Amino acid sequence: MANLTKINKKPTQAVILAGGRGQRLHPITDKIPKPMVPFHNKPFLQYLLEYLKKEGFTEVLLLLGYLHEKITDYFGDGSQFGIKIKYSITDVSNETGPRLAAVKDNLDPVFFLMYCDNYCPVDTQKAWEHFCSMDVMAQVTAYSNMDKFTRNNLFIDNGLVKKYDKSRAEINLNGVDIGFAFMRSEVLDYMPNENLNFEKIVYPKLVQEKKMAGYLTHHRYYSVGNLERLPVTEKFLNREPVILLDRDGVLNKRAAKAEYITSPESFQWIPGSREGVSLLKNHGFKVIVISNQAGVARGVLTEESLHEINKKMQNDLAAFNAAIDDFYYCPHGWNENCFCRKPQPGMLFQAQRDFCFDLTRTYFIGDDERDIQAGLAAGCKVYLFKEGDSLLNIVRETILKNENR
Repeated sequence: MANLTKINKKPTQAVILAGGRGQRLHPITDKIPKPMVPFHNKPFLQYLLEYLKKEGFTEVLLLLGYLHEKITDYFGDGSQFGIKIKYSITDVSNETGPRLAAVKDNLDPVFFLMYCDNYCPVDTQKAWEHFCSMDVMAQVTAYSNMDKFTRNNLFIDNGLVKKYDKSRAEINLNGVDIGFAFMRSEVLDYMPNENLNFEKIVYPKLVQEKKMAGYLTHHRYYSVGNLERLPVTEKFLNREPVILLDRDGVLNKRAAKAEYITSPESFQWIPGSREGVSLLKNHGFKVIVISNQAGVARGVLTEESLHEINKKMQNDLAAFNAAIDDFYYCPHGWNENCFCRKPQPGMLFQAQRDFCFDLTRTYFIGDDERDIQAGLAAGCKVYLFKEGDSLLNIVRETILKNENR
C-alpha cells in the first residue's frame, strides 16, 4: 500500500456512480435519469461537474446505466464544461459493485468517488490532507447532522469510522455519509464478483479492519434522492447572494473594553454602515448579523434589551430602504465551550441551514480575529474590518466586484 504522505498533490480523477433508475423520483425519472433533474435550467449533474472543476479535478469517469444516452448526449466529452469526461455503461440491473468493477483497470491509484444524488461544497483539499494523515484505504465525508436533518448511518471517533450501518438501524451514530469519498483503487479487491451494493459490502469490511476514515462537515448537503428533497435543493442551487456581518465594530461603534452595548440608546452606527446594508439589499443580498453577546451570560444585558437593539437597527435601516434579514447571537460566556461562540462557527452553520445558501460563496465581515477564524472554519471568504473602514466602501470595492467568482 503506497504511503500517501509521499504524494504531494490531491488526485485529479473523480468517479461518479450515476446508473440507477431513481425510483424514488418517479414520475420524473420515467423520462430522464436522476442526474438530469433540472434546476434553474441546468441538470443536477452539471452542478456536480462545476464543483469538481472548481476543486481542481480534471477527469470525471461517469458510471452509467439507466437512460445513459440522456447524459452522454448532453455532456459529450466534457470539453464545453472545461473537464474531461469518460463513460462506462453497464446493464441497468447492475448494483454499484459491478459498475465499479467494470472500470477497475481505468482507475488512478487514488480517486475521488461520488454518488450522483448529493451536492455539498466540501473543501476537498482539507479532506485530502485528512485522508493522508490517517493512512487508510478509504475516507468517506459525513454530514454531522446536528440538526437531525435525516437519520445517521455511521459513527466517527478520532477520525476513524467505527460503525457503518447502511440500514440506519443502529443507535448512537453521529453522522451521515454524503457519498463523497477518497479511495485507493485496491479497495475494489474487497468486492466479491457478484451483483451487490458496493458500500453495503465493502464499507463494513474496511471499518472492521480500521481502514476507513471519516471527514466531518457541518455544511448541510442537498439532494435529488427523493421528491421531498427537491424544493430545498432548488432553493440552494438558486444561489441567492448572502453576506454575513459581525455587529459591534462593523455596523456600530464598539463599547469600551469589557463593556457592552446594553440599550438602543447606546447603539451608534459607524458611518457608511447603513448605506452599505442598503447597497447590499439593492443588489439582492440577504444580510445576516452574527454576533457574540456574552453580556447576556454576565448578566449586564438582557435578551429583551438585545431584541430592542435589533428593533432600533431595523427602524433606522428602514429610512435607507434596507433591513437585516436575521440576527444570530451567542448568549454564552467565554468559558462555556459552546459551538456557537466565535471563533467557533456554529452560528454560521445555523444560518446556512436556515437560509439554504453556500458558505463557500459567502463573505463574512468581522473586526476581530475570532470572526476571521469562525469564517474560515465555516469555509467562508473573509474580510477583516479595520478602524476607519466603511462597510459601504467594502461592499463597493470588494463584495460586489467579487460576487460569484
